[in-house]
Amino acid sequence: MRIRGLFFLAAASAAITAPLALARPQAAPAAAAQSPFTFEEVMIPMRDGAKLQTVILRPRDATGPLPILLQRTPYGVPDAAPATVPGSYRTLMQEGYIFVAQSMRGRYKSDGVFTLSTAVHPKNSKATDEATDAYDTIDWLVKNLKGNTGKVGMWGVSYPGFAAAVALAKPHPPLKAVSPQAAWIDYWQNDDLHRNGALRLSYATDWVSSLQLSKTNDVGPEYDTLDTYDWFLRMGTAEGIDKAQFKGRSPMFTALLDHPNHDSFYTDQRWTDSLGKTVVPTLNVAGYWDQEDPWGSWQIYARQKQNDPDHLAQMVAGPWAHGGWQGNTSMIGRVPLGGDSGKDFRDTIQAPFFAYWLHGKGQRPNFEMKSFQSGSNVWKEYKSWPPAEAKATDLYLHADGSLSFTAPAAGEACRDYLSDPANPVPFRPRPISKTYPRPEWRWWEAEDQRFVDHRPDVLSYVSAPLSETLTVTGNIVAQLMAATTGTDSDFVVKLIDVLPDDYAPLDNNAPLGAYPQQLGGYQFPIAMEVRRGRFLASGTDPRPLVPGKVIAWDVPLKDHDHAFLKGHRLMVQIQSSWFPVIDRNPQSFVPNIARAKPGDFVKATQSVCAGSKVVLPIMK
Repeated sequence: MRIRGLFFLAAASAAITAPLALARPQAAPAAAAQSPFTFEEVMIPMRDGAKLQTVILRPRDATGPLPILLQRTPYGVPDAAPATVPGSYRTLMQEGYIFVAQSMRGRYKSDGVFTLSTAVHPKNSKATDEATDAYDTIDWLVKNLKGNTGKVGMWGVSYPGFAAAVALAKPHPPLKAVSPQAAWIDYWQNDDLHRNGALRLSYATDWVSSLQLSKTNDVGPEYDTLDTYDWFLRMGTAEGIDKAQFKGRSPMFTALLDHPNHDSFYTDQRWTDSLGKTVVPTLNVAGYWDQEDPWGSWQIYARQKQNDPDHLAQMVAGPWAHGGWQGNTSMIGRVPLGGDSGKDFRDTIQAPFFAYWLHGKGQRPNFEMKSFQSGSNVWKEYKSWPPAEAKATDLYLHADGSLSFTAPAAGEACRDYLSDPANPVPFRPRPISKTYPRPEWRWWEAEDQRFVDHRPDVLSYVSAPLSETLTVTGNIVAQLMAATTGTDSDFVVKLIDVLPDDYAPLDNNAPLGAYPQQLGGYQFPIAMEVRRGRFLASGTDPRPLVPGKVIAWDVPLKDHDHAFLKGHRLMVQIQSSWFPVIDRNPQSFVPNIARAKPGDFVKATQSVCAGSKVVLPIMK
């Protein structure tokens, strides 16, 4: 069973050790009278006559009208009132809300067809989309739900985060506050299904099929091997998976094969193009280690700030995997944070945001950007993002495998490696479990990178130990000067914090297998991303590379806030495959990588040359 998003009661369990890999909320065994909520299920009509399954949880001890907190989800709604207050509700319950959960169109008991489309239709008043469904739902709730104040908030993580965000495209006047958390805007550019046009093969396979092969159950591919690395290698390409497993029954997966480039299939679904003046207070939330949606919430915030005269758009980010802020986050994978940053967010940011805008209580949240900075493990507040005081500084990759802030000497050589698509670099240690329900997926972006260090097809560059703390805050980008003997190629760039050997006490009495799990020498990834060569010049008009020609590769490493502490070392790793999270580049130019033939996959020699660097936004 696999569930991608944080849905209505995803944080209901206090022991949310594998957040977001939870089954649909089931009826509590306790009697309904014991629940702190009353339970009601209704079917709310949309403008086209479709009716959407909607559950209403009202605090049993409510004594007066309450605002509504609405979450729309494809992952199912509760069958009954929970026996206790879910963990993500506890602080919110201090003020009180009517909690409403709705199955999106075409999911569970809701009418219609679920398409995974993010498009809105601003010029067609009769068309339905997720924005109109949100509008019609809010309209019905404020008119028909007894004991509501006429004020509505929306929130959610992942798909529910998108469903909250898209309501901003056509906001109903009673919508007074929205918190899109791990939302997204463009299936091709980043988040979920692609990284800069490179297909997220394993995740697209597991997630898309789980939402389309069945209306209510999470059905996915049938893995007949323990190690999915072997399964994906045997399938060959995305087309191979579609033919062998889905047979056209997952329309979005097939559409990904039909649209390898950044064409209108994707741009017509870019719902943020419909945003105008920011009129609804918005709390955007992102995780720096979000393994699914690390990019979209930043883009929503940036778009809102283009026309935000009343300063209603805010941004929060922290050391979180997907949705981790709604659970206990005292670790980044195995690296301790020294406190629960998720609880900090819920208690001191999320709850006051909704309390002010929906209850009129407390002081107006007036920050632009709040960030839990990893490394130093403290909350920071910034007047703008990226911070104006951050200075772009070049960190150079040298031919001897070193990293420094000194530019290479004239004539410095390149470093080469052989990339073989038949033996791609794994994205996490093998055997690789399927995406859900195993917990390895959750923190793979914080995995100790020693598992690939010293592979002959991975280049590592390491700095000397830092003499003082180096704080990096803002957008990070790698700029490689690189060549390939092929006509297409990928380059994956990783920025890593190498923890010193004495980072944590060494336990020589650790049980069998525990020694490699200790933190001394841990290669802690801070930023990682892939760039596909065919799209360097254009996402809509892919072009072959010239074999052997050294060209510039910009590899965006997204927004981060991290302190590399004194005594730590910086590391950069370069490789040309990241399997099976990213589909294999055949390294010969073909019209469509998803439909490449076995003979298209060739070995290529990759060269990383003088002038290659990572541009760090360093805070004074």
